Amino acid sequence: MAYEKLKVEQDGKVVILTLNDPASLNAASNEVVADFVDAIGRIASGEIACRAIVITGEGRGFCSGANLAGRGPGGGTGDAGERLEAVFNPLMRKMRDLAVPIVTAVNGPAAGVGCSLALMGDIVVCAESGYFLQAFGRIGLVPDGGSTWMLPRMIGKARAMEMMLLAEKIPAAQALDWGLVNRVVPDADLMSTAIALAKKLADGPASIGMIRKLVWQSLDLDHTGALDAERWTQKDAGSTADFAEGVKAFLEKRPAQFTGA
Repeated sequence: MAYEKLKVEQDGKVVILTLNDPASLNAASNEVVADFVDAIGRIASGEIACRAIVITGEGRGFCSGANLAGRGPGGGTGDAGERLEAVFNPLMRKMRDLAVPIVTAVNGPAAGVGCSLALMGDIVVCAESGYFLQAFGRIGLVPDGGSTWMLPRMIGKARAMEMMLLAEKIPAAQALDWGLVNRVVPDADLMSTAIALAKKLADGPASIGMIRKLVWQSLDLDHTGALDAERWTQKDAGSTADFAEGVKAFLEKRPAQFTGA
């Protein structure tokens, strides 16, 4: 499938989505976002078949944030939140609700809404050159892409406040120390590491997708609600062919061969 600003590659059961506007460090222009939204929609509908996704950026950056061209004095529509309502918020919800796990491979800057996009990964792998930046305070806007919800839950209120209010870069090593990312690797190893992790997830049972949904749900549930969600999701997991295969493989002392069904 050909897009102008997005590369879509299939590697077995893994789909690799690469934001492809390196001249702007993959800024979230209308064209980049339209291609990405369309691809995510096709994955959600099953038109693009996969069991795990890797998201990265072409060239020296993951995503430098929204494209601000034309947004200076007198530019834009007068409603800086309109694009969030129309495009970014539905995109983040669609990514949250996907039935397959996401690995993000962060190269260079993940800034603004690009930071939120990177942190939507269930597993976040960061190159040593990578960094995260909530730059909104530098231009008179507020964080978006769900970052005011995600960051306090990921790194705590104090660090989230520091990151958003001071608008300072959080380099890879600090991001790992704070718990923003799962792995930091040399730049040359970024994609091989991310793809290997995605393939491991893709070879897992159907319950992998159920687990990611449970975790997302748990962030808005109390303990009782989480117990109830686990109970009913376990019913679904227990009815899968993968569960039957997992038990059989355990009893036969061999690796399970999951199919995602």
